[in-house]
Amino acid sequence: MSVRPALAHAIEVRDLTVAYEEKPVLWDLDVDVRSGALTAIIGPNGAGKSTLLKAILGLVPRVAGSVSIFGKPLSEDRGKVGYVPQRSSVDWDFPADALDVVLMGMYGRLGWLRRPGRTEREKALECLEEVGMRELAQRQIGRLSGGQQQRVFLARALAQDARLYMMDEPFAGVDAVTEQAVVETLRKLRDRGKTVVVVHHDLGSAPEYFDEAILLNVRLVASGPIDEVFTPENLHKTYGAGARFLVAP
Repeated sequence: MSVRPALAHAIEVRDLTVAYEEKPVLWDLDVDVRSGALTAIIGPNGAGKSTLLKAILGLVPRVAGSVSIFGKPLSEDRGKVGYVPQRSSVDWDFPADALDVVLMGMYGRLGWLRRPGRTEREKALECLEEVGMRELAQRQIGRLSGGQQQRVFLARALAQDARLYMMDEPFAGVDAVTEQAVVETLRKLRDRGKTVVVVHHDLGSAPEYFDEAILLNVRLVASGPIDEVFTPENLHKTYGAGARFLVAP
């Protein structure tokens, strides 16, 4: 029996344009995301970073263009994609504890009519353990710190056992300990053959954390291995000629 070769690209975006109230937020974008890589989406405020993530996931309408996930439309298999939104978009007053939130990540496989059982609860606890949150499994999510909340949503993504993980600024507003915990988890996912795409705003840590980068400011500036695209010239094109950067050699 022949074995189907692994696809080189987890995501392929072609001719993508997204507009809000007739103002283009992303314009005529062509970009690929390599399978099995840690990729950062980088750009200034208003560059369309989060919009690109949402357009790939089908969460915002496209004016034009197409997106394929592992060679197919996302609608054919949403279960292969895990999504961690910005913390500011979450209702933290929702009456659920940390374990409940992680279990929600499994409904894509279980279906909404089947309740999680003992096996699913053990898996959810393992995911909380992986991000250092098992002891707070019964804590209501609104009573957790910002860093702890981010870890819970990362655990929920882990529980999905997806092939592709999309994360919108997972390091925003978290402490240094949580940031390192998130980085370690992302690296573990990559080492397991998963693809991870992260909206990231800290230029100083990007070369250390990521394998590849997409530099974006409404239009695509550059994409590819981070040591090739993360240059002063490309950063000036992304952030403007007046910007100043310290880029490691």
